[in-house]
Amino acid sequence: MSEKKARLSIDGIEETIELPVYAGSTGPDVVDVRSLVGQGVFTYDPGFVSTAACDSDITYIDGGAGVLLHRGYPIEQLAEKSNFLETCYLLLNGELPTANEREAFENTIRYHTMVDEAIHQFFRGFPRTAHPMAMLCGVVGALSAFYHDNLDIDNPEHRLLAAHRVIAKMPTLAAMCYKHGVGQPFMYPQNSMGFAENFLHMMFGTPCEEPRVSPVLAKAMDTLFLLHADHEQNASTSTVRLAGSTGTNPYACIASGIAALWGPAHGGANEAVLDMLYEIGDESRIEEFIQRAKDKDDPFRLMGFGHRVYKNYDPRATVIRGICDEVLEELGSENDPLLRIAKKLEKIALEDEYFIERKLFPNVDFYSGIILKAIGIPTSMFTVIFATGRTPGWIAHWHEMLSESYRIGRPRQLYKGYTKRDYPG
Repeated sequence: MSEKKARLSIDGIEETIELPVYAGSTGPDVVDVRSLVGQGVFTYDPGFVSTAACDSDITYIDGGAGVLLHRGYPIEQLAEKSNFLETCYLLLNGELPTANEREAFENTIRYHTMVDEAIHQFFRGFPRTAHPMAMLCGVVGALSAFYHDNLDIDNPEHRLLAAHRVIAKMPTLAAMCYKHGVGQPFMYPQNSMGFAENFLHMMFGTPCEEPRVSPVLAKAMDTLFLLHADHEQNASTSTVRLAGSTGTNPYACIASGIAALWGPAHGGANEAVLDMLYEIGDESRIEEFIQRAKDKDDPFRLMGFGHRVYKNYDPRATVIRGICDEVLEELGSENDPLLRIAKKLEKIALEDEYFIERKLFPNVDFYSGIILKAIGIPTSMFTVIFATGRTPGWIAHWHEMLSESYRIGRPRQLYKGYTKRDYPG
């Protein structure tokens, strides 16, 4: 029970309104404003930037301190000691798996990676020029037509089965989006491969060659997926929760998250980094663009620097920076003109007082864009890969919400239109 109280005085309401104040296990206290509607008023918070719409045990972010915890474990430790599938298990179940649980979970995911053959035909309905996110949104939503059995969302076992299916099938569908666009045959998943290795095989393998994936690239891709696995109540996760609060099926919920992620303000940041590098074009123009970035009257902004949540260094960027160097060395891409621009920009941002004072450090999107470009993944696929990594976070939040008492989401509004008026004549 809450012991703290907030007191609110409103002109026109005689009595002071008392509101409970709750404390989480860490982070800011929250004021419970649910009773305000009974007083004929409610709060106004565009973008919900100051509103806790739920309680959760999954992920905690302290943007000021540069902290990201999954079930209490720092992201740096998970990236160093864990892998993507173990992190998926952690997000879903709340604890790290035992050796037997880990093996069973990996086998479950491995044997759910294939998709129904009819989905191959489904892809042929899309034009080759379709954006990969448009295809992914469509085919994930369509999974509800293929897997409508065992979909009692009030049954925890059914929810976990749906979670396993969507986590397993996402890389298969993501690779199919790419293959359809380039006109190559779809590649079946290989049960002998790990999660990220399998994804790269399905992306770049062909029936003409033996499967062959670089362990360095597979490790880099696994870490990229892990670093994007969850990020608390962002726009896409909140969308999944809001859709799920209606009782709709999980595949529709994940499709709604994909649609929200598609927006350039959310999932398109690493694609914007590459667009910026192309705009700069040559190392000789870097200083010109640095000066433009410092000019408050110039609309140009350095993409991939700073973060809306992290007011310090993005903890995920610390991890991925080293991986970026390993990938470039593995591929011999150090002399790629675009990547040379990126490395010089990074050096300036880490040494220039202007960026240091404003804490405009390179973030995870800056480095992930460089890595994906070096691997040979087109920019149109960047957000698809983000969605593949974020799927366990989405489905874990959906599962958590349905495991507790919940209400259908119903945001309010500040109405500013016409009051009642009569139809003329």
